Amino acid sequence: MTDPAAAGRLRVLHLHSTFNAGGKERRSAALMGQFGPGIDHSIVSGEPGALGARALIPRGISVQYPFGFPPLAGRFGVRRLQTLARAMRGFDLILTYNWGAMDAAMAHALFAPSLGLAPLVHHEDGFNADEAQRLKPARNWYRRIALARASAMVVPSRQLEDVALRIWHQPRGRVQRVANGIPTRAFGKAARPDALPRLIKRPGELWLGTLAGLRPVKALPRLVRVFAGLPEHWQLVIVGEGSEREAIMREAAAQGIEHRVHLPGHVDDPAVAAALFDLFALSSDSEQFPLSVIEAMAAGLAVASPAVGDVSEIVASDNAPYITPAGDEAALAASLAALAADEGLRRRIGAANQVRAAREFDEAAMAQRYGAIYGAALGRNSFP
Repeated sequence: MTDPAAAGRLRVLHLHSTFNAGGKERRSAALMGQFGPGIDHSIVSGEPGALGARALIPRGISVQYPFGFPPLAGRFGVRRLQTLARAMRGFDLILTYNWGAMDAAMAHALFAPSLGLAPLVHHEDGFNADEAQRLKPARNWYRRIALARASAMVVPSRQLEDVALRIWHQPRGRVQRVANGIPTRAFGKAARPDALPRLIKRPGELWLGTLAGLRPVKALPRLVRVFAGLPEHWQLVIVGEGSEREAIMREAAAQGIEHRVHLPGHVDDPAVAAALFDLFALSSDSEQFPLSVIEAMAAGLAVASPAVGDVSEIVASDNAPYITPAGDEAALAASLAALAADEGLRRRIGAANQVRAAREFDEAAMAQRYGAIYGAALGRNSFP
């Protein structure tokens, strides 16, 4: 491991399950910007070529994408993990993200002392569809062993904190809960009707919007179904990319509303999309502390969502009645209908959400917490 003080610039290795533009990737890019240009970042995606979030990294930040880095996932084997560990040499701090990077954490646990590897901080932000309803026992055991040498494990939600302590048996001092944050001042500004690609907001239209990777765990066909009962002047706009695009449009066709369901793709600036929404919704099977909800709140929107993760605690108290039991489509549809029918109610809730987002979930406070955790891993009082 290099000496950060002697080298002058920190070298940080980020090992992501994917680096497409989702919540954790947006947070990672935002933290790079907050920490400034004095760090050299190297980013590896567990999904080859999934680097869509690089467009979110602020200008002036030093970033590399190492060519030929060993795959983060594969058949378990000591030689493979040793190869992965050797590729992690020469950095001052190693950051791993989610299950897709757990083999890297295991490689660190096995070989950090012999190879002189840097401290490792692991981040858990939630689960894919295969663990949305029930955690896999084999993965629970693997996590316990793999995180044995982690300096810290950072989670955004109370639910994940409980899982880390109770199921993964992580020491209390290792688990750090840090609420996700966003640049709240960037939200709530007006946007042009044609600001999204291939889509124009027409006079008289109202938009129910969401910001989500098009993945099975987001249950977006469910959102299509609960939206179908809204009046004709409402449009459903799902901003994001992923494998579920065809499934979403099949459901729209089945409901006879394909002309009212729009998938404009990825948008670099979520504030632009949120500015065009009149109401925000989630439909996910699993969330923890979704950035998209905070972004909607900062934009002054009311939120309809299942009670997944910490959503019930994130929204303002005025919004709480419209957070429904997880998996209850009828209840979610009723929340959407009530909010869609009452503009005054939407505005009142949206204003309360906006105040709460600015007070509780701003990016600068989040960066201070992460800086303290990373600094402690390095034995420093600050980071960078």
